[in-house]
Amino acid sequence: MPDREPPAAPAVELTRLTKHFGQVVGVDALSLVVDPGEVFGFLGPNGAGKTTTLRCLAGLLRPTAGQARVLGLDPVLDHRRLALELGFLPGELRLYPELTGAETLDLLTALQGAPSRRRTELCARLALSERDLRRPVAAYSRGMKQKLGLIQAFQHDPRLVVLDEPTEGLDPLVQETFYALLTEAADAGRTVLLSSHVLPEVQRACGRVAIVRDGRLVTVARVDALREARARKIRVTLAPAATGGVRSLGAADRWQPRWDGDRAELLVPPRDVADALRELLVLPVADITVEEAGLDEAFLDLYREGAPRDEQAPGGPS
Repeated sequence: MPDREPPAAPAVELTRLTKHFGQVVGVDALSLVVDPGEVFGFLGPNGAGKTTTLRCLAGLLRPTAGQARVLGLDPVLDHRRLALELGFLPGELRLYPELTGAETLDLLTALQGAPSRRRTELCARLALSERDLRRPVAAYSRGMKQKLGLIQAFQHDPRLVVLDEPTEGLDPLVQETFYALLTEAADAGRTVLLSSHVLPEVQRACGRVAIVRDGRLVTVARVDALREARARKIRVTLAPAATGGVRSLGAADRWQPRWDGDRAELLVPPRDVADALRELLVLPVADITVEEAGLDEAFLDLYREGAPRDEQAPGGPS
């Protein structure tokens, strides 16, 4: 029998990654594995540690403790080798305003150390014209600067692309091109790590997500499993003549309904849906619907539950 090929090394492997800024904890013992070929989401509110983590992955910050391995390399010690295979779009993209777009891409190509195989194609697809590239970056809109950032991240066809809030300032048509780039990268065996606060974006693009809070891991799950396992959304409209304007769902108030006129919306755990419906249907209901919660509701549901779970061990279940 022919020998089996060894399993591919993780694209990203964090082992109790910790980063302190004086007394401030940016990341606290974060462990995480991202497999090759994934489009992986990295979620959390502002201040959760997302950007600090990504900067450690790009070799821009040295961890206080723990370890980061990116494509099998140490991002700090092997920074020059990693730059050949890593595309990175920071969340706060700062460019030299006096350089033109073309000069900016030339500079970043030199820093990456790899040929810009896809620049022409990407400029065309993201609608950044030759005329635009001849203009100084100081004259660029926010969306044009973001296009330039995406081009430099993808232009050398890297094995791993790390993107921090990548669609900021992009119009809807360009966003569609961006999603196509993610799909093509995954189909080609590339890996994308996408950090965003735009939950529908992550829900559309990513197969798995990690959610962080206060620098620690809350959970890692497949997007579809996360939606299915979390709350169901129940919308109920009461007959106004029967309620007299009183906003109460009786026993169902324990699910903290949000009211809009005579309509209330509840997020209910799957195990409680039957009980919730029994309690609601004794009321003067004019209309009621039950649907699967989106990723935004699942995200909020997780954050209401209190302390994060123990962090995921590298190579462990997700």
